Amino acid sequence: MPFDNFKDFEHINEERSKAIRKSLRTISVEELKKLADEIFHSTDDPWREKVLQLIAEKPHAAFYRAVTSDHVVFLYSRDEDIGLWFLPGSGMGPLRETGKGLMKEAIEQHG
Repeated sequence: MPFDNFKDFEHINEERSKAIRKSLRTISVEELKKLADEIFHSTDDPWREKVLQLIAEKPHAAFYRAVTSDHVVFLYSRDEDIGLWFLPGSGMGPLRETGKGLMKEAIEQHG
């Protein structure tokens, strides 16, 4: 049955949280720029512009990267409390409060 593999929202968030804590790492500005080039295929993509603008305005900010259990990549700046998610080859969007909360929690636990 199609619903046999259905998982509730709390279970999904728990799995994502564990994966985020496990995969969390700080990334350099250079790595973030490289990721922007890989993620955004168009040079006039508004998200690409926003990421590059954030880097230019806050070059010394700490940036973090984590991957969830379902392969969604989270990029986050705690200094600016801003982030985005992307699923390679599928989609992207702003990191909502739930995602930001998962990243904040992982960063605090990471030390």
